[in-house]
Amino acid sequence: MDSDSEEGMLHYSHQKLSSLIHKKSNKNAAIKEYLENLNYQPVKDFTPGLEWFNVSEPLSFSKHLKGKIVVLDFFTYCCINCMHIIPDLRAIEKEFSVEDGLVVIGVHSAKFENEKVSSNILAAVQRYNIGHPVVNDSNSQMWKNCEVNCWPTLLILGPNAIPIVMLMGEGHKENMQLYIRASLEYYKSKKQISNHQIPFKSAYHLLPDLKGPLLFPGKITNFVGENHQEILAVSDTGNNRILILKPDGTILHQIGNGKIGFRDGTLTDSEFYAPQGVVFKNESILFVADTENHAIRKIDLSNNTVETVAGTGTQGHDRVGGKLWRQQVISSPWDLCLYRTPDMDMTFYPDGNPPIREVLIVAMAGTHQIWALFLEDTVWWKCKKYSAGTCLCIAGSGREENRNNAYPQSAGFAQPSGLALCNKNKEVYIADSESSSVRRLSLVDGKVTPVVGGDRNPNNLFAFGDKDGSLCEAKLQHLLGLAMSKDEEVVFVADTYNHKLKRVDVAQNLVTTIATPATDTIDGKAVSFSEPAGLCVSSDGKKLYLADTNNHSIKILKLNANYSIKSVSKLDLNLSESTSRNDQVKHQIIESKAITVNSQGGKLIFDVGIEFANGLKLTEEAPQSWHVRVPDVTWSCVPSSGDNLRSVDVVVSVPGGNDGKIDFIFDLVTCTVETCLPKSFVVQIPVQLRSNGTTNTDTKVSDILYILRTLLLLAQML
Repeated sequence: MDSDSEEGMLHYSHQKLSSLIHKKSNKNAAIKEYLENLNYQPVKDFTPGLEWFNVSEPLSFSKHLKGKIVVLDFFTYCCINCMHIIPDLRAIEKEFSVEDGLVVIGVHSAKFENEKVSSNILAAVQRYNIGHPVVNDSNSQMWKNCEVNCWPTLLILGPNAIPIVMLMGEGHKENMQLYIRASLEYYKSKKQISNHQIPFKSAYHLLPDLKGPLLFPGKITNFVGENHQEILAVSDTGNNRILILKPDGTILHQIGNGKIGFRDGTLTDSEFYAPQGVVFKNESILFVADTENHAIRKIDLSNNTVETVAGTGTQGHDRVGGKLWRQQVISSPWDLCLYRTPDMDMTFYPDGNPPIREVLIVAMAGTHQIWALFLEDTVWWKCKKYSAGTCLCIAGSGREENRNNAYPQSAGFAQPSGLALCNKNKEVYIADSESSSVRRLSLVDGKVTPVVGGDRNPNNLFAFGDKDGSLCEAKLQHLLGLAMSKDEEVVFVADTYNHKLKRVDVAQNLVTTIATPATDTIDGKAVSFSEPAGLCVSSDGKKLYLADTNNHSIKILKLNANYSIKSVSKLDLNLSESTSRNDQVKHQIIESKAITVNSQGGKLIFDVGIEFANGLKLTEEAPQSWHVRVPDVTWSCVPSSGDNLRSVDVVVSVPGGNDGKIDFIFDLVTCTVETCLPKSFVVQIPVQLRSNGTTNTDTKVSDILYILRTLLLLAQML
């Protein structure tokens, strides 16, 4: 880019375009006039040798992107604001396909050192269900070429890589739809738009062969019931579900059907979207931070129900709150803890024995604050009364900063993502991920104070590293998980981007690294963590359960008396008994030939396409859907559902053990020139586990294609 004047700088392009639209009554005419007078130089092509994801070969403007409107999404995968962009991009890609002339490309320009590593970017692409091409802009060369200076930034380019408009921050969905629609219309009129394909290849294909049933587990918590039996709850984030386990890995419940969605109902019918924080109220009630649904959900195991108790399912921007229950919008809740406090209205309890009230504390990553949901009428700070269901901010201005303050509303947080409650001191410890620090919030007066990490300058969010020490001399890197020891003298830290476990002496504000035993191995390999994000202390205080996120597993860390690690093992998930699958479906079942997998388990990649003949086609504007059903909770499939029939490309993780059947369930509305033909059917694929089978099978499912063509032809004849 070689324009030096403010008039020519890309940073002012949105301002210029918005001003022109405001002056004219016809938006499309204004955008057309703007496009005719563009004077930016074309963006330089991507540097050769960069690593790409979701495509089979590196993309270039001169070859693959010629004749396309291109949206460059400059992001770094730690950033909550960048995460908020993803649903907008997904909606835009659904409206404008590659064949229509639009290509979205994620340009990953890292903030943290850990984020420059391609394997970690790959995991983030898989974890956030990003389907468009992503490039590792490891040296930020494209960032510099395009004069980008903040995350997230969106840059729309014309069919010859000439910049059209730059949009900074989040919340531009409607503007983007308007600009893309008008640009496609303008450049199509000039015959400059091409409908050619892009060499897509799903990043899910690169998941480990023997991954197991979990997919990027986020958080873990536990509870001890009246019978002294401990149970665990795991947010199986990538599978959009919650699992309830025994400490030996036996699966007691799956909550959520695995589809991305926002749906209350029974444990098996309910739907979540990338849930994170979990906390038990008692052995029957569990609260969940349903992060991408921007909601708090309540699971009742005794009544077999899931209900939403706060949030609406869409992202809110309220930084004050105060409404009741589901009337209050919230933004990306990431972790939860339950605080029990005596009611402070002593005028009603002259005997000095006020009842205990329950308050749900929420790490609200999306607005950089700490919120509270009052589960019952409560008198709390400064003897203020809060009605049951009140949901509001209790600390944090909403500005993204590392600011400590005696006044809670004047303090500032930077994407708080983990909580650990200290009942003894009546305070909550906070994993403030973007400032790479541990903070503490007093639950008596709201005072916010530093513990370890970060920097004295509240605006410096780049003070990260890997260094033991006290207060801001210590350095952490984008920590996400905390847990309090049984004696409440130590906070354990999942130092996520350093791939380590650390401990903080809360009295001395001192952090030290906890080393893993050099002799321990898991699956024949030395123990290593990969972006661990959640942890909890066992009921006896002798173990830590660690959500080892990018390793798709739960690790059990046995502790010595001094909190060093005695041993590390993997928690293997299993069913309590063999369960038969309910095959009673309303759809017509078509069975394909069996696929053989190694007896220890493996990975199946399915690329299913539907072809039509003799004039049969999908009905435009009619809902079309597919989803995959696996035999039981120890199997997993990603993605498990969708509405794009051009891309039924899934990866199924098969456990060792028994044979099973995979169902591809289609609900279509087809038509001919004469009539509409709604058609629902199941393609069922038997899976056989054999000692001579492979652990990695990539199939185009040609037999299924033949069956589908035959079925649709028969349907046309009916």
